[in-house]
Amino acid sequence: MTTTAQPVPLAEPNNRRVLVPIALIALYLVWGSTYLGLAFGLESFPPFLMNAIRFWLAAGLVFGVLLIGQRAPLPPRREALHALLVGVLTLGVGVGGVSFAQQWVSSGLAALAVAATPLWVAVFSALLTAKSTRLEWIGLVVGFSGIVLLNLDGSFSAQPEGALPLLLAPISWSFGSVLSRRLTMPRGFMAIAFELLGAALFMTVAALLLGERLTVTPTLNSVLAVVYLALFGSLIGYTSFMYLMKNVSPALATSYAYVNPVVALILGVLLLGEGRFITPTVIVASVVTLSGVVLVAYASARRAQANSH
Repeated sequence: MTTTAQPVPLAEPNNRRVLVPIALIALYLVWGSTYLGLAFGLESFPPFLMNAIRFWLAAGLVFGVLLIGQRAPLPPRREALHALLVGVLTLGVGVGGVSFAQQWVSSGLAALAVAATPLWVAVFSALLTAKSTRLEWIGLVVGFSGIVLLNLDGSFSAQPEGALPLLLAPISWSFGSVLSRRLTMPRGFMAIAFELLGAALFMTVAALLLGERLTVTPTLNSVLAVVYLALFGSLIGYTSFMYLMKNVSPALATSYAYVNPVVALILGVLLLGEGRFITPTVIVASVVTLSGVVLVAYASARRAQANSH
């Protein structure tokens, strides 16, 4: 960004060769660890109140830099409303659903359920563009079969309070992500700021409606987790994701879904003792789901390459 009146886009095309790998690595590692951060945060905070604090902090930092440090002008009302909507759908309902579910479901299983995001992105992309190949649809069928199998596992079927939000979260996230490519959005980080604001507003309203409040003094681990989620999960991770959604194919932008479950499972087993949740059903369901994701990504890449010629 510059100090001129109009902030520049996230990156110029000639910088993509460097920025795309950096953004992907950030998504793979940072977002894979956010499930652990949510688990630690939930030790002291109710889910929506925790995320309200997290997103108000992140939104305040970004707006502070843009409005005070950069003296950037506010975007037109329509663009701001579009960004608020995207923030509610992705960070609000998406992250809120996962956080709510992790009160009953382990961090690793939550990450596996969210691995369906590329499948839903493919569905909404196909519905909005009416373009899809036979191989993409095969991948969708395979992937969703894995999701059904995962939800038959005892850890999910015994906890409907966790299973339903985990089904809705990637649907909302994916719809918001696809929609962000088609709406007129603010330029550069101003879009991120309003999306974070939308999430903060959504989480605050949800917390008030559910009557959430602190019942214990927050532990140091929980406080540090909320700060980590705000700075790394929200600022670095989400900025990287929205940059990728604007500059690469949806298949590549959502490829974090291959890696995040592995990172989340490893951290969950090592730091939270969640090894008992990795049952044979979970293993088979994970392989089937990720196989479908790989098929969809491969088919999407082939179609994109064919369209470029």
